[in-house]
Amino acid sequence: MTTTVTAYAAPSAKAPLERTTIPRRAVREHDVLIDIKFAGICHSDIHQVRDEWGGAQFPMVPGHEIAGIVTEVGPGVTKYAVGDRVGVGCFVDSCRECENCLAGDEQYCLKGGTGTYNATGRDGEPTYGGYSTHVVVDEHFVLGIPEGLGLDVAAPLLCAGITLYSPLKHWNAGPGKKVAIVGMGGLGHMGVKIAAALGAEVTVLSQSLRKQDDAKRFGADHYYATSDEATFQQLAGHFDLIVNTVSANLDLDSYLSLLRVDGTLVNVGAPEHPVSLNVFSLIGGRRSLAGSMIGGIRETQEMLDFCAEHNLGAEIELISADQINEAYDRVVTSDVRYRFVIDTATI
Repeated sequence: MTTTVTAYAAPSAKAPLERTTIPRRAVREHDVLIDIKFAGICHSDIHQVRDEWGGAQFPMVPGHEIAGIVTEVGPGVTKYAVGDRVGVGCFVDSCRECENCLAGDEQYCLKGGTGTYNATGRDGEPTYGGYSTHVVVDEHFVLGIPEGLGLDVAAPLLCAGITLYSPLKHWNAGPGKKVAIVGMGGLGHMGVKIAAALGAEVTVLSQSLRKQDDAKRFGADHYYATSDEATFQQLAGHFDLIVNTVSANLDLDSYLSLLRVDGTLVNVGAPEHPVSLNVFSLIGGRRSLAGSMIGGIRETQEMLDFCAEHNLGAEIELISADQINEAYDRVVTSDVRYRFVIDTATI
């Protein structure tokens, strides 16, 4: 048995999103029904709606930055109760049996995780995301949002926040470490906040200086424009860790040259096209080129608790559902500071 709820969906690739209705499954033994209050707009939503990564399923209801209130729980639920403040991130299921799942890295499930949207669940049904009024999710994949965080500024943490927190923690950003964040958009601005709260010396590398004041307000110690060629000469061999948040194809050799011996450049942005580099950029300084996705459920909860402790919410522009298509165009032109969040009451 299913319930029909209202949502915003893309009926086909590159088509504008429009109001529609979608089915949600009845609450099962371990399910939680969430009344969605806010849903963030991630650039990956746009990539998938426009089928820029391939494999898109339509109609598509995007949204994997979900914050809301529990309104019903299944009889076997132990983690949550009606009235709890909760969130849902980028995936809603995994095999829970493989080596990675058992280690708390469900995002790297060896049998393949189930995306919050644009995926097919283990029950064979398509998944629909957070641009909707309600969602039903197994309690294991639901996160608790601490009281200290507003639901609106917490929603983007379920993707943007954990996407930066996970590599910063994995590569030991903290006191004594020089960390650079490439790009200061929806991902990058959270990277600055989190790296600063971890105690690292934080530098922003951005195309221009127009966001410099914001970066300093978020905790950055330094800010450089990458459009200035002198930047790369000045900062050669400087950083322990660089986290690249942009989706454009960068000159990786230039950025690798900014690393110290044993430094690491981590990509969290996902360009549409393959990238290339000169291997001497790596072997010349025992440098590493790495990638990172989101975090597992345990680490995502750790991130939310950390952000609440340090009062780190996303910088948002709250919009109504009828502004989604306009917001998509503005994200593509970097015209947002720093994350659009949909007030789902307007759906």
